[in-house]
Amino acid sequence: MSLSVTYTRAQLGVSAPLVTVETHLANGLPAFHIVGLPEAAVRESRDRVRSALVNSHFEFPQRRITVNLAPADLPKEGGRYDLAIAIGILAASGQVPCDPLESYEFVGELALTGKLRQINGALPAAIACGDAGRTLVLPGESAGEAALSGSGVKAAETLLQVCAQLHGREPLPDAEAAAGEGEAQCADLVDVRGQLKARRALEVAAAGGHNLLFYGPPGTGKTMLASRLPGILPPLQQRELIEVAAIYSSAGLPPVHQRPYRSPHHSASAISLVGGGSSPRPGEISLAHRGVLFLDEMPEFPRHALEILREPLESGEVRISRARAQVTFPADFQLVGAMNPCPCGYLGEPRCRCTPDQIDRYRNKLSGPLLDRIDMQVEVASMSAAQLQDAPTGESSAEVRERVLLARDRQLRRQGEINAQLAGAELDRFCALGKNEQALLRHSVEQLGLSARSYHRVLKVARTLADLAGEENIGAGQIAEALAYRNLDRRQMPANV
Repeated sequence: MSLSVTYTRAQLGVSAPLVTVETHLANGLPAFHIVGLPEAAVRESRDRVRSALVNSHFEFPQRRITVNLAPADLPKEGGRYDLAIAIGILAASGQVPCDPLESYEFVGELALTGKLRQINGALPAAIACGDAGRTLVLPGESAGEAALSGSGVKAAETLLQVCAQLHGREPLPDAEAAAGEGEAQCADLVDVRGQLKARRALEVAAAGGHNLLFYGPPGTGKTMLASRLPGILPPLQQRELIEVAAIYSSAGLPPVHQRPYRSPHHSASAISLVGGGSSPRPGEISLAHRGVLFLDEMPEFPRHALEILREPLESGEVRISRARAQVTFPADFQLVGAMNPCPCGYLGEPRCRCTPDQIDRYRNKLSGPLLDRIDMQVEVASMSAAQLQDAPTGESSAEVRERVLLARDRQLRRQGEINAQLAGAELDRFCALGKNEQALLRHSVEQLGLSARSYHRVLKVARTLADLAGEENIGAGQIAEALAYRNLDRRQMPANV
């Protein structure tokens, strides 16, 4: 038979669209053409495939070979199509049977020796292949992460092993999911001395999934506190684990088995934060999906980079549009920021020489709309040496996590989602207030000049505080505490900040 059809998968963000590889052998002068919008790396597969077939002791057909990668309007890049092209040529020339090809998809780059090399985006390809009811064959180095999908995945080391599977001579082994051993353990909250208000805020943020901003002088423990947040968050569920692993797979990074914690430098560009490029790749906010994005020295980030976070904070995803494609990356992350009260960081102390104009410019780098989306803004005050020495040892992360898990369990049983995700009619239903609480909140919002978005976020934080206390209804105490966590978006910054 001079015509064969094999299947493979492209990589488009965290999705893996199907690519049909049609191979035709015709009479005429020997030639090898690849069509279907291939980029340079795909066109170069002609030489890799030819050498891999010859060095694997197959016959390379001395005929006019045309390989069509359909759909033709989908850009193809990388070496991931090598294996499917090689199998297509062998099937079209009668060296492997064509009948089994309908049940398989092939993804992998070929070395000149016929060995299979690792590819990016193995997990999204495995998920899509399983949905299509086929078995995915891919390099052994990529099979571990692909096996997380729970679909049929076969691991191969060489082209010869794949052909032996198609001939029914030597079955390929099933891929085994990569273990999560050797990952760094989260730092423990027991290391944090004092800072009871900040510790409390961290627990509330973990329980409800709220965004959090620490502000205070340098060296007070803002970064230390933020790095402990993943340790008190619930572990990833299987569905969340697959989502996170798919993003890391598409970025060419090893899969993670715990809540991601990303801390980009303040010189990071907008593209590095949200993703992009000519071939869109996930940015830091997508790599922090289902985890924590920590922005230290937040006002030092480019303002454009910070403002571009506003939409993902609301929608939980980021859409990147390019001339060739539109890609959507998940970005449901928990934002934690840290900042100083002034450029030098020592506002209110004799050594501070910052002028009011300098302080205003520094604080205004965080716009009102961005601060609106940060549920909690908490001061981390400096501590003297005597206070540090006398401060008792605080609770461990394990103890705090137990309360966080109980609070989240109440939220999921009541409304099916965490409090930070409540919106619209859900707020009226699950955050209903009594008359006294309504009057307190209304008066406070008017006095503080908070926006409607801030009003709703105060309600969500108050709901979380009630859940931590095990109370069914939101009380005046929870309203007052939730309001105390919003300082930086008031009409006037507190004088002691």
